[in-house]
Amino acid sequence: MSRIGKKAVAVPSGVTVTLDGQTVTVKGPKGQLAWTVAEEIEVKQEGAELVLSKRVETQRAQAMWGLSRTLVSNMVVGVTQGYEETLELVGVGYRAAMKGQALSMQLGFSHDVDVPPPAGITFATPKQTEIKITGIDKQVVGEIAARIRRIRPPEPYKGKGVRYAGETVRRKEGKKK
Repeated sequence: MSRIGKKAVAVPSGVTVTLDGQTVTVKGPKGQLAWTVAEEIEVKQEGAELVLSKRVETQRAQAMWGLSRTLVSNMVVGVTQGYEETLELVGVGYRAAMKGQALSMQLGFSHDVDVPPPAGITFATPKQTEIKITGIDKQVVGEIAARIRRIRPPEPYKGKGVRYAGETVRRKEGKKK
């Protein structure tokens, strides 16, 4: 029995949820998101809550139950509060700046690396060594943060590279004489 799936998703005031067959559309102050729930899962709106339940007792339905509840909950949080990911640039000469809507980074290559924002994502550089990625879709925010980190991941000897805020990099000992 899924402990996550059993919990109802609270819908705050100012957020409208539309159920059209298996498609759940959530509209709020920050935008609108839609997702199609798996056929094994049934979504019902009971007052100011969304309740998800299994239609059949299969292993796939059991797996999709908790996943579906979490994804619908993430949509509700996204359209009300939004999501933010912070990246840090560590290294001499490593810096980021905005070039219009795009993010331009100097990461020790012979050229600048420009990253255009996908739809619904905004970049901000409060400091030269800090990048803030904001959006309403948790999956897209996390994916673009991972893509930027993948350009120059932190290396284990000096710790230089792009890392998540608060990430600890395991350091290795260098050469000995």
